[in-house]
Amino acid sequence: MKVLTVVSHPRKNSLTFEVAARFVQGLAEAGHEYEILDLHGIGFDPVLKEPDEPDTSVAKQSFSPEVEMEILRMKEHDALAFIFPLWWWHLPAMLKGYIDRVWNNGFAYGSDHLHHQHVLWISLAGVSKEQMKKRNYDEMIAHSLNVGIADYCGVSNSKVEFLYETLDSIPSHYEMLLNQAYLLGLNYAKG
Repeated sequence: MKVLTVVSHPRKNSLTFEVAARFVQGLAEAGHEYEILDLHGIGFDPVLKEPDEPDTSVAKQSFSPEVEMEILRMKEHDALAFIFPLWWWHLPAMLKGYIDRVWNNGFAYGSDHLHHQHVLWISLAGVSKEQMKKRNYDEMIAHSLNVGIADYCGVSNSKVEFLYETLDSIPSHYEMLLNQAYLLGLNYAKG
């Protein structure tokens, strides 16, 4: 399986990128192919402008060259993974803008839907599991990503995984988080 792994963080030396590296290590060891798409690294513009505004009155739509290139990239992969920090209980603006612009009408929803078999959302949360559950943040975020985005776009096999307490600076905790990311790659699309 070819897995497009989209990473959203402004710093390459972040825990987010360390998690991505361990995740794709697991993917490779499981026999999957992968491509890492660093949204900040490619200078992706997350702002939706007129050429990429969805037009639901047409079945197929042409978009800006940047979006057309990303649509082509997505079409070359069988599955998707997103790795990102949880900011304000949501996707970072960069990743939200990528979905707003690229997962567009006539490609991801409307007259056509995504062909991808699986979507995995790996979210790095600074809070504990208990803090996430306190106000059902975990359930709301998972519902929004799995149902509101992935299922709406035709991917029913969508899963959210949280890596908790990412602000903890204890090396053994970081290693546990990185191992969790590795196992998510190693077991991608199983069960």
